Amino acid sequence: MTGEQPLRPQSLMLTFLGDQVLGRDVCVYSGSVIDVFARAGIGEQATRSTLTRMVHRGLLRRQREGRRMYFGLTERSQAVLRDGERRIWRTGAVNRTWDGTWTMLGFSLPESWQRQRHDLRARLTWSGFGPLFNGLWIAPGEVDVSSLVAELGLSAHVKVFRAHADAGTDIAAMIEETWELADLAAGYEAFVRRWQPREDDGAAPAGDGEDARLAALVLRLRLQTEWLGLVRRDPRLPVKHLPDDWPAEQAERTFRAVYDRLSPLAADASQRLLDLVPVRHPA
Repeated sequence: MTGEQPLRPQSLMLTFLGDQVLGRDVCVYSGSVIDVFARAGIGEQATRSTLTRMVHRGLLRRQREGRRMYFGLTERSQAVLRDGERRIWRTGAVNRTWDGTWTMLGFSLPESWQRQRHDLRARLTWSGFGPLFNGLWIAPGEVDVSSLVAELGLSAHVKVFRAHADAGTDIAAMIEETWELADLAAGYEAFVRRWQPREDDGAAPAGDGEDARLAALVLRLRLQTEWLGLVRRDPRLPVKHLPDDWPAEQAERTFRAVYDRLSPLAADASQRLLDLVPVRHPA
């Protein structure tokens, strides 16, 4: 793999938890996390700090078993991880099923509300919206933003509509003006350059010992984290209105091929090396 990029410890941690803990009603031993993250180039202190910060942010809960500390998911982290799971395995990176519907959101905020404006724009971008005009944002498909707007306390300042473009509208041009297609495409192309060699050479590290298993687990962790970062930035624009050489499809094929090839050794490593205990629910 060439051009390996640094990844944030919290992003890696969320991927690890989504892969190993989500849906299993278990907690993972901190020492297991430290061992895996050390192989990913993240030191013990950084790993412990990440676990502590995530507890303080309501993303993890602690569970002591004897002298060992285990970490499990909260409702908040489960929601984040379910969203990531959906984006990777169900919606995917290529939107071939768009029915012509757009969600349009208009907002008008006082000039002094700079923080609220920044927060709203950031959350809209996360949800796949782009700025059609100042104060008017648009996203493909039907996007439910009611909880987002309510959470920011802006329900009285935001109006949401469903819309279809007129027959004469140049949708491809509108998309190009509204979203940074070049940046999205560059991200997918870089992903293919980094991971396609793994697809072509068999992906899994040589051998079947513990080192090879752990290396496969760490590689798959990096693969998923990087891929999720890409698809979360992608608004899933209708592929029929994107350039003919749009690289998302090739990138997704690469992701799935490398994931499948790494998975046998990675799954074996998880079973052999991770210390998991059942969640203790309040009586």
